[in-house]
Amino acid sequence: MYLFSRKGDRGKSVIGNKKISKDNLVIDLLGELDELNSLIGIVKNYIKKYYKKFTNIQNDIFIIQANVANLIYSKFAPPKLTKNKIEFLEIEISKIENKIKLPTSFVIPGKEINSSWLHYLRTVVRRAERKAVRVSKKRNLMPEILIYLNRLSSYFYALALKEVCQKKLKEDNPTY
Repeated sequence: MYLFSRKGDRGKSVIGNKKISKDNLVIDLLGELDELNSLIGIVKNYIKKYYKKFTNIQNDIFIIQANVANLIYSKFAPPKLTKNKIEFLEIEISKIENKIKLPTSFVIPGKEINSSWLHYLRTVVRRAERKAVRVSKKRNLMPEILIYLNRLSSYFYALALKEVCQKKLKEDNPTY
């Protein structure tokens, strides 16, 4: 097997044995999730204390991708994204909320490097979430996927705030 065919893919992706246009909403969402998973891989290597938790999240993203791909190619039943994965994120967010003072207005990302990476993760999750909403309006997307992505962006936001707080810094706010 080769990584390329020497012929080009003519703007098509292959899922199972089906060729699907790369501008298909499902393919687009799979690409967003792939980018998210790759970015999590970068961040977990910069902020090692989250390595194990972020690896677990990466596995959750693969579960989500399997469910999204199943909308196009349903030969195999995908693994289910269980509610305990969502509950884990909610518990983690609550723990952070109880330890830090929550901002009362928008914060300007970039106070320090770890929070900057986490804010970047948050925005990539939000983009994937928006694409998932678009897909869900046309296809029967598992509702837990939308909930999970929403909580995941909140989790990364909470972690970003925590990083600033732990360094005893104060978030900058827009001045408008």
